[in-house]
Amino acid sequence: MHGAAPISVTSRDSLLPVFAQYPLEVASASGVWLTNTRGERVLDLYGGHAVAALGYGHPAWTAALARQAQLCQFQSNAVSMAVRARAAARLARFAELPEARVFFVNSGAEANENALRIAVRTTGRAHVAAVEGAFHGRTAAAAAVSWGAQAKWYGFARTPFNVSFLARDDAAAVRRRVTRRTAAVIVEPVQGLAGAVDLKSEFLAELRRRCNEVGALLIFDEVQSGVGRTGAPFAANLHRIVPDLLTTAKALGNGFPCAAVLISPQLAAQLPVESLGTTFGGGPMACAAIEAVLDAIESQQLLARVRHLGALIRETCSVGPVCGHQGAGLLVGLRTVPPAREVQAQLLECGILAGTSSDSHVLRLLPPFILEDEHVELLRDTLRELPS
Repeated sequence: MHGAAPISVTSRDSLLPVFAQYPLEVASASGVWLTNTRGERVLDLYGGHAVAALGYGHPAWTAALARQAQLCQFQSNAVSMAVRARAAARLARFAELPEARVFFVNSGAEANENALRIAVRTTGRAHVAAVEGAFHGRTAAAAAVSWGAQAKWYGFARTPFNVSFLARDDAAAVRRRVTRRTAAVIVEPVQGLAGAVDLKSEFLAELRRRCNEVGALLIFDEVQSGVGRTGAPFAANLHRIVPDLLTTAKALGNGFPCAAVLISPQLAAQLPVESLGTTFGGGPMACAAIEAVLDAIESQQLLARVRHLGALIRETCSVGPVCGHQGAGLLVGLRTVPPAREVQAQLLECGILAGTSSDSHVLRLLPPFILEDEHVELLRDTLRELPS
């Protein structure tokens, strides 16, 4: 593949640049394949930042959205809708937190913003601890607990609370910095942007224990690792830890913007009506998408497929420029000898789209759950041909 046709001057001039763009303009997509404007196919191992869990054009997901659009495309949370109630109950059961209360919002950053707000409000405390390497979003509170944001791009005059960062897997730092002044600890059990860094169960258990000890709340940010990405419903299930708040987005809607905060019933009881709010969160189209995603994961046994394919990538793809791996399920970090951006560019020339990370030597894979063995074999064979 030799890249896409140049993007039109009109679109380039009208759009505010958000990310540095790949030399690829997508015209259409189906399954795990993108098609560029030259008609060339590209294997998508990045899934739009971990969003396209079911791939592209999934028939049941598409039908669910069309059906809901015909019934009623939108009503706010000021009116009751069965599809919203069903989606909330279904998500809580899927997460193995059947008593949890669900607050639907629009994005991962918004979910984390509200989880942090709930923690500060209910505890009356003004300190939050996060983990080095974390990324939680670009809104005021979420960005305040994102590693490096204040030095690079935060932009606000001050953070809404005091912040401490804990060294990864450092139990002593937990005991030292998580105190009775701490409202919450927020943690990605698998740090996505950092390069699919899977934190140790012992460290996560220490966070739970210490939060219980000092009366702080534990927030699991599963925006990227959740909804089956690790081969379990959530990474919390893998580690057998029950957080007070769990946030999720990305794969939850398979591309329809939606997110959620799952709140323990004890904590939810402290939140009076109108203490939270959203216009578009929990809209009927988003809820239909959520139901369709969870239906597909369960009916197609995609959790087992994620576990199998994640293991296959780890077993077979440490070849060519790849010297190691990390992560869980289909949240994979492939450690590279040359800079990961060089490997990413070479793969794209060969018709495979992968991502990078904040670690300059980690290539990040976040493919759809419908990936097949043959696609992993294609990645392996392509990596073998690249310079190491």
